[in-house]
Amino acid sequence: MSITHPSLLQQTVAIGGNDYWNDSCSVAELTYAVANGAVGATTNPTIVLGVLKKELAIWREPLQRIIDSNPTWNEIEVAWRLIEEMASKGAAVLRPIFEREQGRKGRISVQTNPIFYRNAEAIVEQAMRFHGMAPNIQVKIPVTCAGITAIEEATFRGVNVNATVCFTLPQSVAVAEAVERGLERRAAAGHDTASMTPVCTIMIGRLDDWLRVVAKNQSIVLTPGHLDWAGIAVMKKTYALFKQRGYRTRMLAAAYRHHMHWSELIGGDLVQAIPYEWQLLFNSSDVEVKQRMQNPVDPAIVDELYRKFADFRRAYDENGMAVEEFDRFGATARTLRTFIGHYAELVACVRDFMLPDPDKSV
Repeated sequence: MSITHPSLLQQTVAIGGNDYWNDSCSVAELTYAVANGAVGATTNPTIVLGVLKKELAIWREPLQRIIDSNPTWNEIEVAWRLIEEMASKGAAVLRPIFEREQGRKGRISVQTNPIFYRNAEAIVEQAMRFHGMAPNIQVKIPVTCAGITAIEEATFRGVNVNATVCFTLPQSVAVAEAVERGLERRAAAGHDTASMTPVCTIMIGRLDDWLRVVAKNQSIVLTPGHLDWAGIAVMKKTYALFKQRGYRTRMLAAAYRHHMHWSELIGGDLVQAIPYEWQLLFNSSDVEVKQRMQNPVDPAIVDELYRKFADFRRAYDENGMAVEEFDRFGATARTLRTFIGHYAELVACVRDFMLPDPDKSV
């Protein structure tokens, strides 16, 4: 008789503290993740575009149905209905977990339109639409200047937010404070707050990516491997601060680049949103599953990053940036441009279904 051993991600969850989410709305990938202990999922324009391309055979008929059923809709309206259908399918997969955990787990995050990053009113309006799609929807809102305003207002209106496009301690604190204001306003108005589950993402790998760009552009020489710790250092410091202050927002780690973005956070009371490909790698690895969240990053590593990178100081210090500076931070601008670009590519893919290019059919 063969004995099935728990996967490494199942072992991670069993240690306690960590929850893990599938960083994709692909039903096939989410099904694998749930079988290995995942209790949530996320989407964004990049993810939706990837799922459409990878699973075109699955989504061709639903997309054509949306187009045929709505003869006056433009490509943008069709694209958003497709995004909503993908999210709804993911929500259905997670619904049993949501019910089992009485709403504390089992949610899928749906990202607001990235082109709205300067428009709090538009973000909130779309957040409310997503909020009404299913009971287990979490709404991603970017941590821009306008996004902070939207996070407070959406929280007040009962939306479970997932703050995204976030890389730094000052951004995370601004999110937590905005959520607290929203929850306090909501409680004062006599509405429920106990069932709400706000999270704040730090895209740890994207901070590392940005500092690599800075190092190249500014000819900064570093000890090999030290840049792999930048996002982890920011995450661990932010996590400790959140616990100290008792914020009701939970931390979430995203944007994986190597196993330490998982293994160094084991044992923390946080969420890890792990792409499917990394789940496969982690589960097939020989990395020891043990608590490491409490282990500080080597001070010598932090010191070198702090001395050599102004943008690490901006990310690592609580007062490193004002809210008005969030939009121009390198990792923020870089990520927004990526998301907006992939959103435009997704709309173009929908356009090809609605209005095929005649030059390609000749």
